[in-house]
Amino acid sequence: MTPSFTTLARGLTAVLIAGLLSTTAIAQQKVPQLVRADGTYPTVPLAKDVIVVKVVQNAPLNLQKAPSIKEGLATNVERMAGWIKKACTTGKKPDFILFNEFPLTGYSSGPRSEKIKFTIRMDGPEVKRIGELAKECDTYIIFGSYATDPDWPGHILSLNPVIGRDGKVKETYWKTRNVTRLNDTEIPTTTIESVRDKFRAKYGIEEEFPVLKTEYGNIAVSTVQLDPFVFAAYTMRGVEIMMRTATLFSKTDVQAIALYNNVYSAMSNITFPPESGVPASFGGQSLIVDNKGKVLAEDPSNNENVIEAEIPIKKFREGRRIQRYPLEVVKPVFDQFKQEVPLNIMDVPADQLPQTDKEMKDFLDRKSRWLNPAGQG
Repeated sequence: MTPSFTTLARGLTAVLIAGLLSTTAIAQQKVPQLVRADGTYPTVPLAKDVIVVKVVQNAPLNLQKAPSIKEGLATNVERMAGWIKKACTTGKKPDFILFNEFPLTGYSSGPRSEKIKFTIRMDGPEVKRIGELAKECDTYIIFGSYATDPDWPGHILSLNPVIGRDGKVKETYWKTRNVTRLNDTEIPTTTIESVRDKFRAKYGIEEEFPVLKTEYGNIAVSTVQLDPFVFAAYTMRGVEIMMRTATLFSKTDVQAIALYNNVYSAMSNITFPPESGVPASFGGQSLIVDNKGKVLAEDPSNNENVIEAEIPIKKFREGRRIQRYPLEVVKPVFDQFKQEVPLNIMDVPADQLPQTDKEMKDFLDRKSRWLNPAGQG
């Protein structure tokens, strides 16, 4: 007997549902454990009970004002070298040295075609030189930079490498997402959020919020600001010390994030010399805070300087678990929330990437689910 159309449809539907369930199950099986169910988190044994964090607050030469890019980078590498040597020879011996967001390049302005010239490569000579200094000082060195990568042609990346005591890069932190809607323009750099699917396929889901387990504690690095969800995710992954690089940051944000997530934190900010034309109030003010948000060290000025603080990492770690976030309580609300800008918007051909801050704003406006519910450009 020939089966009816209804029977065939039901059979096909059953097969499709089974296939989808099977695919979902496989996908779920492939996702590694990102958070432990009992509130503990992975660590490695500590090398010492108390560690020293130093934050360098310095003024790089803006590459746009240098005689040449090569000369400007050479100047800034040696400026960093001078501060590293000072940090390693004065005060207590550092276990971590944290620099700001742009110690090698300064902050450049202009369209993408101009700004992309003033970037570095993570496998470039500047990073290798900093690695040599880290090995000489027997310390971790952390800094940020705009960078390019041949795997991401046309994109300007905001990266934070962590260089280990052996001089090798132990982890490179991408910026998770850019702050948006603070003014009339938007930041056109590429973040994890803006190419999330391709990033995940290339590096793995663990690299979206990676935690570096060191002999001095679990650390992570971020250039994100005013975003409690990002830092909560890092905390769930086991961060104990949150290293931050940023420009025009909020002291309150640094203190609040440390308090809300029960983590120590350090922030390094660039300084601006008078000839830069940037108000002095925008620069400096770097600080280190404890897990209650209390300031342990701070330079409230726009001057170049090194600040330091001790962290009793062994005592802090004893019996510690991640914060008791009420995720199940807020989940019904979170499930219905749709963020304004969708994921993956920068996953476009290089010639279609927004070229200026203004173009980036127009691009976000077109992609906005709030301004344009259909989400069509």
